[in-house]
Amino acid sequence: MRKLGLIIGLVLFISCTANRKAVDIVSASGLKQSNFQTIVDGKKTSLFILKNKNKMEVCLTNFGGRIVSIMVPDKDGKMRDVVLGFDSIQDYIKYPTDFGASIGRYANRINKGKITIDGVNYQLPQNNYGHCLHGGFKGFQYQVYDAKQINDQKIEFSYLSKDLEQGFPGNLTCKVTFSLTDDNAIDIQYEASTDKTTIVNMTNHSYFNLDGDPSCLNTDYLLTINADSYTPVDSTFMTTGEILPVEGTDMDFRVSTAVGARINNYSFRQLKNGNGYDHNWVLNTKEDITRKCASLKSPKTGIVLDVYTNEPGIQVYTGNFLHGTLHGKKGIVYKQRAAVCLETQKYPDSPNKPEWPSAILKPGEKYFSHCIFRFSTNK
Repeated sequence: MRKLGLIIGLVLFISCTANRKAVDIVSASGLKQSNFQTIVDGKKTSLFILKNKNKMEVCLTNFGGRIVSIMVPDKDGKMRDVVLGFDSIQDYIKYPTDFGASIGRYANRINKGKITIDGVNYQLPQNNYGHCLHGGFKGFQYQVYDAKQINDQKIEFSYLSKDLEQGFPGNLTCKVTFSLTDDNAIDIQYEASTDKTTIVNMTNHSYFNLDGDPSCLNTDYLLTINADSYTPVDSTFMTTGEILPVEGTDMDFRVSTAVGARINNYSFRQLKNGNGYDHNWVLNTKEDITRKCASLKSPKTGIVLDVYTNEPGIQVYTGNFLHGTLHGKKGIVYKQRAAVCLETQKYPDSPNKPEWPSAILKPGEKYFSHCIFRFSTNK
């Protein structure tokens, strides 16, 4: 009988242990960790959760180094998820998007995908109106980063982009560090080094919906951009090489203005060319991380997003090409202009415009880019 009791006890122990292992981790935003666990290109993917003392939560996946959800309090203390994304890794794979991704090697567009470095011509993928956009057909947003969670509020994603991956020269070793601070900020730091002269320009491509309801559009959001000028684009979304003043134009957001106040004024050529706002602003902040470069506010929820960066520019994109064909988290359809992207970076096509801030990285040098998304409420 004693032997039988021991056997029964062992079986129960094994059963309980198996059940504990089978328990799924569910985030405050409703994401299941198991839905993000798979193998992509021979590497494991998962969902990682950061939390601070204020119960703010940020969920990320190492597939594309993406922010999947951000839970922040609104003016009444209700927690809201303020970014677009999907409920599972399979949807990220099935529906190629930039939702929340750590973009590289080069965020934004490069004219006709052509660059010349040290006298050598390189042809990059032409994946957007004949230009190279966000690193090509398989930029960093479709790669699996190695993940190292440092603690409850910090995670590091690292990736080795091999020489001539998507046509870019040099073995580029890069790291993206996300830190969730106790003042409700997401501090993002990008680092990279190379063994051959190359170009690098990384950013985060989160789609912010500060209502926490993607069925609501961004037209009432109040946007402020600390910039006196911008870089206009042609009908293929490529920068013309000009830097023009915002004064007296629909590009002037130096004073807080509703995103939708002028967005459909297609008699203004730039809004027609961009199908809305999809432009780079030349920041007044002089690459000073302590100076606010942009701010976005939802009058409905009172949620405010302030942006800081050491980069010279910010691309503001108003979700113009969301067509209502994608079902995101909780099955919600993402319609046109359901969000706003605030991408801190070098100017588009800088490698072909030597008079603009350089995106060149040489062996022995360190690339460092810094962006802070700080959330607060305004009643």
